[in-house]
Amino acid sequence: MSDSPFPSVDALTHRAFRHHDEWADAWGAFDRHDAVGVDPDRLDRVFDAYLDRLEDHYPFHHPRYAGQMLKPPHPVAVAAYAAAMRINPNNHALDGGPGTSDLEQDVVGDLAEMIGFPNDTLGHLTSSGTIANLEALWVARESHPDRGIAVSADAHYTHERMCGVLGMEVTEVPSTAHGRIDLGALRDVLNREAIGTVVLTAGTTGVGAVDRIESALELCRAHDARVHVDAAYGGFFTLLARDAAPDLDHFPAESFRAIARCDSVVVDPHKHGLQPYGCGAVFFRDPAVGRFYQHDSPYTYFTSDDLHLGEITLECSRSGAAAGALWCTLQALPLSPTDGVGAVVAATHRAARRWAEALREASRLHLLLPPETDIVACVPSTAEPTLSAVDAASREVFDAAMNDPQDPVFTSILQMPADALTTLRPDLRADRDRAAVLRSVLMKPEHETHAGDLVAALDRHAARVLD
Repeated sequence: MSDSPFPSVDALTHRAFRHHDEWADAWGAFDRHDAVGVDPDRLDRVFDAYLDRLEDHYPFHHPRYAGQMLKPPHPVAVAAYAAAMRINPNNHALDGGPGTSDLEQDVVGDLAEMIGFPNDTLGHLTSSGTIANLEALWVARESHPDRGIAVSADAHYTHERMCGVLGMEVTEVPSTAHGRIDLGALRDVLNREAIGTVVLTAGTTGVGAVDRIESALELCRAHDARVHVDAAYGGFFTLLARDAAPDLDHFPAESFRAIARCDSVVVDPHKHGLQPYGCGAVFFRDPAVGRFYQHDSPYTYFTSDDLHLGEITLECSRSGAAAGALWCTLQALPLSPTDGVGAVVAATHRAARRWAEALREASRLHLLLPPETDIVACVPSTAEPTLSAVDAASREVFDAAMNDPQDPVFTSILQMPADALTTLRPDLRADRDRAAVLRSVLMKPEHETHAGDLVAALDRHAARVLD
């Protein structure tokens, strides 16, 4: 293998497949059944058509793509996933994935340490952040069956949906203009409602805002309410809150450190953890909540007296390849505040700050608020200082920048409420309830190098379509 620090997916995958072939040969060759054979000509046609379909995607790998929370996984994760997929282990029961179940327990321990949870934390990987949050809300219901859930207006919409699935009462708490839960409004809700669990967010999917978890936690404890932190997007930023981490402007380190004192946390390794979809994770500080999961199976849990992962999950079949890919990645790029994954998230935060600095110098674009993680929102200049004009201009700039064949910049559209926009930009008049703004997700470390040039290009597109 090359000494280059940028591993080749092909080289790693070839090595993994060769090992699998040697492992399979040890069991002796056998004739595969005709039913699984494929006509070579048909296979050529199928793969030609398939590869053509794959071309119909945006360039998620490129720094010019700063739209949604999308990027390719790390080459180490790709190769490790492919290696395990040739076996296709199932981490529901130990006999379905003995080796990958051990790897899952290893990475769960690593991630629990990252967020500051104790060694006996109950946790596991899930197929997504949505399922991880569903499990956390389900445990919240079982812990306080007679109480409801409080969630911020800027929290991910999945919480309200999952509460509907679980038949739970949900109370929406207003947010500040900066996208954080309003602590005064939360106090009023806790005084007025029977709330069992409060959902806080470490990295909203709108503007990347981080709730002031340290203050909210104290308030919730005073009202005997549990605290669940949805850190699906921002979880890996806890690395930057450690003592050895770099000092970053506008980074809410105290809020990330306070996660360690909360009751449950969700993290998505398929975001800043460099993994393929779907790889989420959920953690419970009190391992006693495992009692809610207890169940039996007439055929599953007989190969070992040890705890099977399926006995502490709501999901049954889960990809062992996801655990293997995450384990390999974290061995190659450790959960350190100064290198490995920590260096990646530090670079994305610096990229967002550089993007924000470039917006301050732009002629037709205006920064809305300083980034706390790596998401930045801005509004274009308009002749009329109204939200209707901002909405129309944002959509025009979005379309023009994305569709320019020579100088494209891929952003995304975020709908923001009128009160937040007019608070952040008092010069704007609210003639509608909501308006679109431009949103950039800078979750690739390469964005750090290109941020200034990309904002300049976006500013040129704004001038071209709005002048």
